[in-house]
Amino acid sequence: MSAQIIDGKAVAKAVKQGLKERIARLAEAGVQPGLAAVLVGDDPASHTYVNSKAKACKRLKLYSEIIERPADISQDELTGIVRSLNENPKIHGILVQSPLPGHIDEMAVTMTIDPAKDVDGFHPVNVGLMLLGRPGLLPCTPHGIVKLLDHAGIDPAGKEVVIVGRSNIVGKPLGAMLVQKAKMANATVTIAHSRSANLARITRRADILVAAVGSPEMITSEMVSDGTVVIDVGVNRVDDPGTEKGYRLVGDVAFDTCVEKASYITPVPGGVGPMTIAMLMSNTISAAEAITGHAI
Repeated sequence: MSAQIIDGKAVAKAVKQGLKERIARLAEAGVQPGLAAVLVGDDPASHTYVNSKAKACKRLKLYSEIIERPADISQDELTGIVRSLNENPKIHGILVQSPLPGHIDEMAVTMTIDPAKDVDGFHPVNVGLMLLGRPGLLPCTPHGIVKLLDHAGIDPAGKEVVIVGRSNIVGKPLGAMLVQKAKMANATVTIAHSRSANLARITRRADILVAAVGSPEMITSEMVSDGTVVIDVGVNRVDDPGTEKGYRLVGDVAFDTCVEKASYITPVPGGVGPMTIAMLMSNTISAAEAITGHAI
């Protein structure tokens, strides 16, 4: 058996296509959704990711700003930038790209963002709404994972979902979303991690296994039961002198062997990654609709 590949690029394209009608309706009302990204320091991965977001905005005809500052920026200056974006009527979505330099209190920066413009879905107000199952701006990567499952016709209801990884960005919010009494939820969720005793025993229970731990190919075929749906969130660089760049990207799942046991699997790259940006665009449009009073 070889798993069916869940093509994140194709699903992300469909999501973006579905946004165009909402964007056109906002344009008729004189509203252009606007996204501002604040980039601190010179982390190459962050620059690549922020540029990808800007390109996605351009393709959808959204307004986009990238505000770049050096790594030695002060806490006060950074929060001041966020406050000015809160007041900027052209901006409906604000994100401050992680990671931030060690001297910056990242939570304090997040708390400064207007929850209505928090398109990353990290502000405690939006996290609380998510936990309560109330409408709000959802974290992009977990929401993208749910969209991938939906597009593939995989309903988590009644299934055992094991999430390996307990981050505030993926693991914990995804668990909170899937356990809700709602469409594309109603799952039995276990959140495991690197310190879980006998991790393989836990992962083999999964009907749906989500790997979001940030460790190259940590999930091996021995940890996956036949027919499991495998969602790989990890994006890791591993040295490979045989490639032009000297490295290659791999996920948290040993794809070449797990693909032979899973029923569905996401590739890396081209799986979850494109969905994160697609859901960021969706959140920006939702924020614009809510802020300007043009929500459906």
